[in-house]
Amino acid sequence: GQQVDVPLYTEDPAKSSPVQVCRNGLKEAKKAGDVRVLILDTAGRLHVDEELMAELESIDRSVHPDQALLVCDAMTGQDAVNSAKTFNDALEIDGVILSKMDGDTRGGAALSVKQVTGVPIKFIGVGEQLDKLDEFHPDRMASRIMGGGDLQTLIEKAQKEFDADEMERQQQKMREGKFTLEDFRNQMKKVRGMGSMKDLLKLLPGMGGMMEAFDNVDTEGELSRIEAIISSMTMDERENPQKIDRSRRNRIAIGCGCEPNEVSQLLKQYDSMAGMMKNMAGGSKHEQLKAIRQMQEMGFADPSGNLPKEKNRSKRGAQLSRDDKRKQNKQKKQARKKNRRR
Repeated sequence: GQQVDVPLYTEDPAKSSPVQVCRNGLKEAKKAGDVRVLILDTAGRLHVDEELMAELESIDRSVHPDQALLVCDAMTGQDAVNSAKTFNDALEIDGVILSKMDGDTRGGAALSVKQVTGVPIKFIGVGEQLDKLDEFHPDRMASRIMGGGDLQTLIEKAQKEFDADEMERQQQKMREGKFTLEDFRNQMKKVRGMGSMKDLLKLLPGMGGMMEAFDNVDTEGELSRIEAIISSMTMDERENPQKIDRSRRNRIAIGCGCEPNEVSQLLKQYDSMAGMMKNMAGGSKHEQLKAIRQMQEMGFADPSGNLPKEKNRSKRGAQLSRDDKRKQNKQKKQARKKNRRR
């Protein structure tokens, strides 16, 4: 209840039956007076458990809910279809929610559940949080199953995160070549708010058969690393990255726990991206085509392009931390001094 900021009614399961809890919950909702929607969340159960199925029928007869929704695990395939049929025979369900649609399944169970029960699929779960519950659209699901992506869902996710006026201001900054590292960091935060990069890429047409290329790619870790580097900079450095000299680069690296060359690499990538963004946002057709070719060369055409791969273990064994390296270097210097004295 705290996560979604709604009141929750519970009772000690040792003293009350599920049927009594549902009755009392309905009474409490009526007493409150301002409750428009009451959700009775019953415990999960197998369709082959006759005792628990009978309990569900008792709850249905006792409180007469306006709608009965069945939550099915999309990963179980045919078993989800069998469950839906049994529950529908017992309760006459009004709709189905398919969970775990963010997994490897493409959603073929969605078509079978609808065919067997005759009731609509109302929502799909693509994560564990409440904002990961999406309204079901048959045409979009069909496109996903066929590997055509789901651009409309991607657009809706973007509209929730990005303000139209702010986007126009950012486009203007790109056209003028004034897109800064601070702008980049803010945009990256909003993109991450839309979901994991892997889930977003699944919504792009033609990416279905290419997702295996991302199995050993830590995209979330790379985005976190980039955000940490930019966050270690001062606001002046984010707005004017050309001011970052060797001394500042070392300070930034220490601040975010990375190596100075990683800061340099990010700055080089930013310089390349800033130029391409300017051409893409307001350049001529020739400049836009040139920017697209540059993006392809940088790895955007290949999903495994410039993204970080899973790190291989060094042949030299475990790597030393920065502090251990300093101690080791100090010991070497002391040893050299002793040898000179001899």
